[in-house]
Amino acid sequence: MSRRDQAPPSLKDDKAEVVLRKLELTVKRRLDGLLFGNHLGLVPGPGSEPGESRLYHPGDDVRRMDWFVTARTTTPHVRETVADRELETWLVIDLSPSLDFGTALCEKRDLAVAAAAAFVYLTQHGGNRIGAIITTGAQTVRIPALPGKAHGDWIIRRIIATPRAGEGTRGDLGIALEELRRPERKRGLIVAISDFLGEPTWVRPMTGLQARHDIIGVEVLDPRELELPDVGLVMLTDPETGRQIEVQTASRQTRQQYAQEAAAQRESIAAGLRRSGAAHLRLRTDRDWLHDIMRFVAQRRRGTVGGGVR
Repeated sequence: MSRRDQAPPSLKDDKAEVVLRKLELTVKRRLDGLLFGNHLGLVPGPGSEPGESRLYHPGDDVRRMDWFVTARTTTPHVRETVADRELETWLVIDLSPSLDFGTALCEKRDLAVAAAAAFVYLTQHGGNRIGAIITTGAQTVRIPALPGKAHGDWIIRRIIATPRAGEGTRGDLGIALEELRRPERKRGLIVAISDFLGEPTWVRPMTGLQARHDIIGVEVLDPRELELPDVGLVMLTDPETGRQIEVQTASRQTRQQYAQEAAAQRESIAAGLRRSGAAHLRLRTDRDWLHDIMRFVAQRRRGTVGGGVR
């Protein structure tokens, strides 16, 4: 497979409908075998829906005692629970100006949209409902959770068509996550897609949501955010504040300091996701994004990925 085949479709080169169909074909072809079967991301456990009663056995959870049947039969009974069969998934997609950047196979924005499409296709079967909150810093769009392929396609199409915010616009993932805390929702899956740069305002609302929901934090990054190449004098711009700074990349000390601070920043993000109880999926613009998603989902279904860094 060529490196170009590993990249998601470019939002700059194609129309929304073309990008949607390319994503659908790519995801369904390469995720074949993962699109059906067990629900992705539901919190492991016996379920929450009441089922039939049965005789109590030593070791059963006494909190599930069925006191009405026990009193009627004079024999201890417990109430079994039925596993939840429908999953409500919410995508929280950060498309703030810091994602309009990429130096490898694609922009981070392309990668964020592709990741959202992958999770739509992974979770839209069996009557599952999917909703989305799209934030650019300049506007927030809320799409209600509904079942069906047509609704899933509409969500992806709406994400693709979201206009870019102007330079100097600061995003806030925390505000978007707060929208899911009220009103309280049925237990489900929340997928937060962002580069998680800036102030960690997302940690507190994510921690609050984790008490009831299964959360996946999808971090998108570009290799230039981890290290600088030796290309001489360059001008670096912060797209969310408009601030600019000249950096002499020919200096080895400067490159080493940049790499150290970038590594510390990424570790801080990973620590924040661990504290909030979210699973951590990292996607890079210089890697095969679908391969990383496939590995993450396979590990998660085997139970080897929970909260924290993958």
